[in-house]
Amino acid sequence: MIGIDLIKIPRMNRLIERFGDKALQKFLSTDEIALIKNNKTAAGFWATKEAFSKALGVGIGSECAFHDISIYKTSKGAPKLKLSPELLKKFPIEDVSLSITHDGDYAIAVVAIQFSTTTNKIK
Repeated sequence: MIGIDLIKIPRMNRLIERFGDKALQKFLSTDEIALIKNNKTAAGFWATKEAFSKALGVGIGSECAFHDISIYKTSKGAPKLKLSPELLKKFPIEDVSLSITHDGDYAIAVVAIQFSTTTNKIK
């Protein structure tokens, strides 16, 4: 399954201006906040978590919370996802791919999830 999300970076700017670090803490862990270089990066991380939850088919909520999804970077700077043990128990996730991009006032993330069962066959 594939999920995509788009966010206007000025929206993230307003959120951080209004709530400061509490805004970031709402959807990011301490380790993820340490990776944030600017509001453009924060917007990309928000889009990533939203795109993941869409690919999962449930959105952000009781079945998949922001903190069930962690973003980290490889030694070459590529973004990767780590999922909570609870999430991995609920869903038969086999692999996850992620791409984040920024252009002008927008951050976009695309996430592809490979499930270990064929629950989403075309009918």
